[in-house]
Amino acid sequence: MVVTCHFVDSDFKLQKRILSFVDVPPPYSGVCIYDSLFKCLKEWNIETKVVTLTVDNAKTNDVVARKLMENLNLQKKLDVGGKLFHVRCCAHILNLLVQDGLGEIEDIIHNVRESLKHVNAFSGRLHIFSELAKQLSMPKKHLILDVSTRWNTTYAMLSTALEFKEVFVNYVDRESTYTTLLSEEDWKKVKEVCSFLALFNEVTKIISGSEYPTSNLFLSELFGIKEALDAIVLGGSDYMVAMAMKMKKNFDKYWGTCNLLISIGAILDPRYKMKLLEFSFHTIYSHDEASREIQIVRCILYELYQEYVEAHKAANVVSSTDGSQSVSIGGTSKSSVSSLFSQFELDTFLEEGVLIGDSGVYFDDLGCTGGRVIDPHRSSLGTKMVDMLVCGADWYRQYYELEKNKNKQNEDIIHVEIL
Repeated sequence: MVVTCHFVDSDFKLQKRILSFVDVPPPYSGVCIYDSLFKCLKEWNIETKVVTLTVDNAKTNDVVARKLMENLNLQKKLDVGGKLFHVRCCAHILNLLVQDGLGEIEDIIHNVRESLKHVNAFSGRLHIFSELAKQLSMPKKHLILDVSTRWNTTYAMLSTALEFKEVFVNYVDRESTYTTLLSEEDWKKVKEVCSFLALFNEVTKIISGSEYPTSNLFLSELFGIKEALDAIVLGGSDYMVAMAMKMKKNFDKYWGTCNLLISIGAILDPRYKMKLLEFSFHTIYSHDEASREIQIVRCILYELYQEYVEAHKAANVVSSTDGSQSVSIGGTSKSSVSSLFSQFELDTFLEEGVLIGDSGVYFDDLGCTGGRVIDPHRSSLGTKMVDMLVCGADWYRQYYELEKNKNKQNEDIIHVEIL
């Protein structure tokens, strides 16, 4: 078992580290895995700092997640009682989803796989194939043999083989032992399947990133997948409809109950907020289910926010006997303003328009909120002063019920309301 962790470094960049390779003794039960995992966490002295556990959908992992959550809950170390703790691996779910769909063209995949094995079996065959590719001015690419348990490698194998279709057609005339050439109809199926799976391949790349947060990105990608499946079911060929129906069945199975973490992550992204949740859930779920799931997420969000508010208050209590003074904003202390409006800050965030950015451009939320405030000349400011510089204007406007200057130009951020 490989134990990895994600953390944010001093530059607010996400890092991934392998903590340990743990030898799990037989019979490899959930309890054994849990014991080995917890031992590793204790050795690294982070057993009380775990926020979430991401695992695939094996039943033994459900046991691991449950026992670890129970342990951490006893120490009151988990947010919202551990409701965000157990995170099912979205990449693994996608893999299961697509593997089921690919079962509809299993015979075609087998023939492509055997074709590649035939070419690579002897250097003479590979030389003939390479010469044919040169004659046909094919791109300098290598044939890819897939790993059958990883759908994205099967997609890479099919899409690459499709590029060499004419080479295979000519190759069969020179190698009498080659018997697995696809028919013209099969090649058309491969082309259609590859076109469909290109979306899933891009989603897998996005959500498998290890150098940036991904939980806030997956909901929009999930919505795109659901739309693509619905489109195929309504207007695809018979075998594509059969493939999409299989995938839709498993889609509903795995996301019948929403993943709270990816929903909360999307809401806290200023580009999405509740707008994306409300829009996508009505596509992913039925009308009644969507309303219920949205309410569940909203309740968890407010519960989580309230926990952070209470933790912030507890950490910033100013003793009347220590001689310290709270900073005033417009004649009202910062602590008073924070206390008065903390319950409305989340409402304000959700009610404001979403942030519109350039498509495909790297988005840095911290850079948007603090780029003009925390420059190199101010990097030595204390945390309280930074807090006031970033938030003070909003606190002041809220307290005195003032509106923002709508005539002020802001070339970096545009807020719009989606009705």
